[in-house]
Amino acid sequence: MKRFREGDLVETKANLIFDVKGLIHPPSKVIAFPRFVPSMSGSRRRNNLLYKKIYALSERFAFLEQNFSHYLVHDRAFGETLCEVPVSEVKRHYKPVKKLQELRSSKRLDVLESLALQCAEHLKKKANIPWKAIGISGSLMVGLHTESSDIDPVVYGSENCRKIHSALKEMLKDKHSDFMPYTRKDLKALFDFRSKDTIISFEDFVRTEARKVLQGRFKGKDYFIRFVKDWNEIEEKYGDVQYRNVGYARIKATIADASEAIFTLCTYKIDVVKIIEGQKLGPIEEIASFRGRFCEQAREDEVVVAQGKVERVIDYRRNCEYFRLLLGNKPSDFMILA
Repeated sequence: MKRFREGDLVETKANLIFDVKGLIHPPSKVIAFPRFVPSMSGSRRRNNLLYKKIYALSERFAFLEQNFSHYLVHDRAFGETLCEVPVSEVKRHYKPVKKLQELRSSKRLDVLESLALQCAEHLKKKANIPWKAIGISGSLMVGLHTESSDIDPVVYGSENCRKIHSALKEMLKDKHSDFMPYTRKDLKALFDFRSKDTIISFEDFVRTEARKVLQGRFKGKDYFIRFVKDWNEIEEKYGDVQYRNVGYARIKATIADASEAIFTLCTYKIDVVKIIEGQKLGPIEEIASFRGRFCEQAREDEVVVAQGKVERVIDYRRNCEYFRLLLGNKPSDFMILA
């Protein structure tokens, strides 16, 4: 049985390349969103085909509605419309660990490939994790990178992820390290890039982004590291938990537990919740997001203001229900320090 997880990419028979989202997928399908699509106006070339990159979620949905509407499915388990690619239409499954193995054995690497390999080697050595726990994702994995592309490492397994996070924290403090935190100028460029996909102010953006460990520069090149749970750490199977959209809200809350904030999916346990806008349905117990930009957004005991979709979570395994705030579906979703 094929298994797909965050950080993987899949290519369909129609030559579309999709980002895989999460670790839980419906039978015979993979939840993924278009990232690179064949286009005569594209600026990236591979195998005599021109591709363009789609970034904003709204653009991805618009592309699917116009060209591949049969991929858009209202998923009853997740309670929302998702892009679900039939596994039968996948002609190639790209895996980050395999890509890094290829880079390590290659005799000819371009500049970005060489930097990505060096980045992975630094992380592995400093954190003392096995090679099978780290890979390289993003445009480089599918041969569609440019000189301005980022380095996109992926680390698997909670223990390995925490080791890397701890090692990175130390390296970012060292002025002689190859890993450097973002400057205010770097953050302005990142903010401008995300501006059509976010509504928060630049100052609020800086307050959270400036202290993040998962992003920065390695030898002058942007990196973003994704931390993903390993297969043996995922108890939930498709349909074990049902998610129901019950509205939209803005809340103010105290972070009670941020230990899962580094992972994709990231979660924050919250308490002392005040509903600023939206229907009062019941206690909202957590804030969650499938988008990497919401990782490391807040720390324990900090007070945040967040806005997003409210979901009723029905957990059949534990025979319980609760509410959560899900971030990342709309540009109006946010989470900032209060």
